[in-house]
Amino acid sequence: MSGPPSSAGAVSSLTVPGYGAAARGPHVYAGRMAGTPFSQQVLKPMNAAKKLGVYLPATPAEFQEKGITRAELEQLETNPPQWLDDLRRNGPHPRPVVAGRLGISIGGLARGGVTEPLTTEQIDELREDPPEWLVRERETAAKVRAEEERVAAERKPTD
Repeated sequence: MSGPPSSAGAVSSLTVPGYGAAARGPHVYAGRMAGTPFSQQVLKPMNAAKKLGVYLPATPAEFQEKGITRAELEQLETNPPQWLDDLRRNGPHPRPVVAGRLGISIGGLARGGVTEPLTTEQIDELREDPPEWLVRERETAAKVRAEEERVAAERKPTD
């Protein structure tokens, strides 16, 4: 019977040229794209909108159509144009912002039937006269926070 040679008990040392620590040389991976300075990396419009905390479809067309570098993003954060100030102030706001302003989770929004972005005015109306689902979700969120604090306190070493 002839078949493939058995490798039982044999230790193979496979070396592929160009791979391994010796091939990498003195360069150290710094968590960046090779050859691109960090400030010049381009973010997709969706990611830039998330980092800015705005709802992408409400942004200007030029923002939606092209990528934005990290340097440009930093400039928008430190010196926001009027459209960004207006969006942050009045909305429509993306779900994470709505959830944060209402003091509940994004899942709580979904359970409450909120699937569309809300304006600041709509959020304020919900705060002033909270529906039953919002009261329930706020209670749930408070319980979750209390449990997280309890667990964190247990993990904290005693001095």
